[in-house]
Amino acid sequence: MKTRIKYFVAIITSVVLGLSSRTFSGLIPHFIAKHAGDVLWASMVYFGFRFLFIQRSLKWAVIISVLFSFAIECSQLYQAEWIIEIRNTVIGSLILGRGYLTVDLFRYVIGITIAFWIDKLWLQRDKRI
Repeated sequence: MKTRIKYFVAIITSVVLGLSSRTFSGLIPHFIAKHAGDVLWASMVYFGFRFLFIQRSLKWAVIISVLFSFAIECSQLYQAEWIIEIRNTVIGSLILGRGYLTVDLFRYVIGITIAFWIDKLWLQRDKRI
């Protein structure tokens, strides 16, 4: 249970930092403001899968997180009116995004990689002792 709490805290931290990177974008360097939201979104996805599937391997979490993130990005190519209406809501935009950008795929890989290393070096620390 202790490990699941760590993942929950990691999810909340990713969400707060991600939303803050958008809200306070004028106060942080432009490069960080431009890329941090997607990097942190992907990190949150990784930690979410670890939270839900705690017994699965780290490698599985990386693979499923990349597949999920890429699927969400590719779904943005679908432009039916009903899904555009969902994407025009705040929560829909945060979850589904608004438009396909290839650069987002790189941001997702970076975010998942960072989350993996945080998991391996910090969250999994108790398991190595």
